[in-house]
Amino acid sequence: MTTVPVPGEPPSTLMSDEAYGALRAAAALWVGTSVLITNSYGKVLIQHVDYRDTCLLPGGAVDQGESPAHAAERELMEELGAAALVDRGLAVDWVSTGAVDAPASMRFPGEILHVFDGGTWDDGRIAEIRLPPSEITGIEFVEPARLPGLLSPADARRALSALRARINAAGTVLLENGRPIAPGVLDRLDVLRTARPEYPYPWHRGPAPRELTVTQVWAWLFAPDGRVLILLDPETGSALLPGGKPEEQDQGNPLSTLHREADEEAAARFGSPLLLGHVTDPAGRRAYLRYAAALTGVGPARSDPATGLTYTRILAAPEQAAELFDWGPSVADHLAAVHRARRRLGIPRAALQPVTELTGGITDLVLSDAAHDPGGAGGSRHPSHAP
Repeated sequence: MTTVPVPGEPPSTLMSDEAYGALRAAAALWVGTSVLITNSYGKVLIQHVDYRDTCLLPGGAVDQGESPAHAAERELMEELGAAALVDRGLAVDWVSTGAVDAPASMRFPGEILHVFDGGTWDDGRIAEIRLPPSEITGIEFVEPARLPGLLSPADARRALSALRARINAAGTVLLENGRPIAPGVLDRLDVLRTARPEYPYPWHRGPAPRELTVTQVWAWLFAPDGRVLILLDPETGSALLPGGKPEEQDQGNPLSTLHREADEEAAARFGSPLLLGHVTDPAGRRAYLRYAAALTGVGPARSDPATGLTYTRILAAPEQAAELFDWGPSVADHLAAVHRARRRLGIPRAALQPVTELTGGITDLVLSDAAHDPGGAGGSRHPSHAP
């Protein structure tokens, strides 16, 4: 029989293998797993169950001798009838004893919960879901902001942290009681805690018909590496594209609106815009214009005179940015138009990477001449000036 040091005691204090094993068993944690699945519109799959009054992500306990990834695959088969390879972790959450509302008689030792990325499921794969005869009474895809009202507080925190980690593309994050131990900008602003801006309207290429009233002009403004400028509301965490509502001073010129609003909200300057297209409201009376252009500079952050807010500015790949909005069925058409414009602007496709917060100004953000004045862009170049 060998002996091992007693943890926390001087080196001379030894215990038997059996005693050390008992000590390790006494400190054991419960291990669980869950899987984050979204549909094509960025909504999260949750399960209604018959044994509690709150919903859950797919998942469950890790069996003795089982790996968390294998447990996740097993639970997907048992609960959804779906075979899936689970090979990407989003979060590992250490849940303390005091954070769980469990009776003392259960001797709750704490938990380690793994959240895996189940990916984005299309309509065909969703239609193949088969629920078991008991436990799971139904599934639903919900807006991320609804999770706190449907899941337990701890489960909702964990799910939203994992979803932000997936959007941020920063790898697996470590959580304590559902909160990142090293929060990024999306965590700091608690992005997705409020409903994403909704524009689930039909997408149309080209200019809006004259009979429609233009009530919004937004632009996808590209940095040289292919990422786009996104604004985050510091109070709600909601995302905006640079741009805004036409005002009288714009004299009916949407490009004047775009330049003015981008300067006021983000201190952003850009070359000649390309018109991507527009979406229309359900009544068919209003149009929301969408442009693309190359950033030429970003000045120091300042408050928006219209709202008094100083927006947090980030650079993100277009696909990451799209996750922060509810475009509805038009999301694929919208992104396709964005990338067509990107190619015309001579800008490379962005590599997927963690979003970058712009805390100061960026001067001399200059691209090629083609990016400043692409053929057929229309409009005049906005004067460039130092921030």
